[in-house]
Amino acid sequence: MTERSLRDRLIGAWSLVSCEERPVDGSPSFYPMGTNRKGIIMYTPDGFMSAQLSKPYRKPFASGDWFVATDAEYKGEASSYIAYTGPFHVDEAKQHLTHSMFISLFPNWIGQTQARNVRSKATASSWAAPARSRRRARPSCPIWSGDELTPPP
Repeated sequence: MTERSLRDRLIGAWSLVSCEERPVDGSPSFYPMGTNRKGIIMYTPDGFMSAQLSKPYRKPFASGDWFVATDAEYKGEASSYIAYTGPFHVDEAKQHLTHSMFISLFPNWIGQTQARNVRSKATASSWAAPARSRRRARPSCPIWSGDELTPPP
């Protein structure tokens, strides 16, 4: 039996298992979405992807209105959730993945193409992505699993 391509193995929906940022300077790891994070990433057969990562237990706006909130509520909303979408591309020879963002909650990512180094195990895959947060280089290492959201065969 022929092994499926990386692109074919990515197609479907994956749940977030963990999201850790590992500073290159050796300082302690940081979990930007906490240890009880929620998330989903989806890859479509026509070459698009969408990712959403969230801290658990996000506090609702007191007003109940998306457009009526305090500065603190807006800050809490933006710092506890990240979402982006756009086309994805795979280099099968290098087992390399890129995400090109044309929509992102974090506006600095719009227009960027970010590399992802893919490592796969039996039921989980990780997409390591370079990131800068808290003024340090911190490769972000989300791990996604097909256990709960199984990609098609």
